[in-house]
Amino acid sequence: MRRSTVIFAAGLAAALIAACTKQSLQTTYDKQTTYIESFVSAQMKADTNATLTRNGGAYRLTLHDTLPPERDSLLWGQKVALYYGCFTLTSSSINTSGLVSTNIKELATRAGWSLSDTTLFKLDTITLDKNLLTGLADGLAGVQPLDEGYILFTGKYGYGKSERGMIPALSALVYYFVIDNIFE
Repeated sequence: MRRSTVIFAAGLAAALIAACTKQSLQTTYDKQTTYIESFVSAQMKADTNATLTRNGGAYRLTLHDTLPPERDSLLWGQKVALYYGCFTLTSSSINTSGLVSTNIKELATRAGWSLSDTTLFKLDTITLDKNLLTGLADGLAGVQPLDEGYILFTGKYGYGKSERGMIPALSALVYYFVIDNIFE
């Protein structure tokens, strides 16, 4: 009888720890959502022509969105040529200290990166498919040529509990983007 009580108690303790961990994770994502919404709000106040699109877990903020809406939109399976800068989001604003990846030379220079390989600073082409981070794919769906803006998402739609290079686990990410073209 005593052994079964110990096993039951151990199981109950494990369940409580798992529940607390899950709650802590949700609290982290909720805080990130607050940062994202504050960032979006500030950008929209600064740019009255900015438009916000929510898709899945991503927020896409298109800056100075004055181009005609009849342009081609990125669809699943298509390719997009773009310039980008990826930042971790740890507050309601971004700065170059949070830059983790870019193909924009000026942005890398402002962040204090000194790279001798300048071939990294060229137009990048990616395919909208299941190989992208969920948040990035959700945010890119529907972009149009010449769009400029930000795609933001919590760690839940990024790398989750995994660390990737300069990106800590559970990180909310912000992608600054400039779309060049969309093609098959």
